[in-house]
Amino acid sequence: MALSDARVLVLGANGTGKELVAHALHDQSRRAGGPFIEVNCAAIPSELIESELFGHEKGAFTSAIKQRKGKFEQADGGTLFLDEIGDMSLSAQAKVLRALQENRICRVGSDKDIEVNVRVVAATNKNLRHEIELGNFREDLYHRLSVIVVRVPTLKERAEDIPALTDYFIQKICAEYGMEQKKIEPKALDELCGMEWPGNIRELRNVVERLIILSDKTITLEDVNTYAVGTF
Repeated sequence: MALSDARVLVLGANGTGKELVAHALHDQSRRAGGPFIEVNCAAIPSELIESELFGHEKGAFTSAIKQRKGKFEQADGGTLFLDEIGDMSLSAQAKVLRALQENRICRVGSDKDIEVNVRVVAATNKNLRHEIELGNFREDLYHRLSVIVVRVPTLKERAEDIPALTDYFIQKICAEYGMEQKKIEPKALDELCGMEWPGNIRELRNVVERLIILSDKTITLEDVNTYAVGTF
């Protein structure tokens, strides 16, 4: 899957790690040496999404004081991750569809097409088939994006991954803080494995970070019971 240029649609609830899947697909692909550009479609106002994705020419609108490349151009030769694509406006969906069909984009305020070589990975927490029925999402775009569909289960459904994820977060967070690597007691890890995790991987990361900050050199069962259990 990673070695192909096929488009991938990643489905899963909030916090399940859809962006980690997108990063892994890029890192293991032939495009790993190219850029990985992420766009949170839900965080960009609908009136700005087209400029964000496709760029604009100077003077294209009031605040366009200079030419700007969009995310498609920035991702040329690499991967473009369209997170929360289910929140994208229909007008922007139409232009994304054209870009996927023709491998070309047009900046806002320009009539010149620009060729782009981009692998698109999209993600959403919405049921896109239901959104299609409601008229909120284009069916043709759905089929363009869903060459391969990856469903990411909740953390509760894959509790066997919690030890590896906890170890990964401990190493990563300690490195970010410039701290000596901490250890975690087996009983403490067992307690984490038995928790519900409604916030999924995002919640686990936050709890691990809290434990690293508030515990001594080794994270104990008492630390977990004090700083993690019942905090959500």
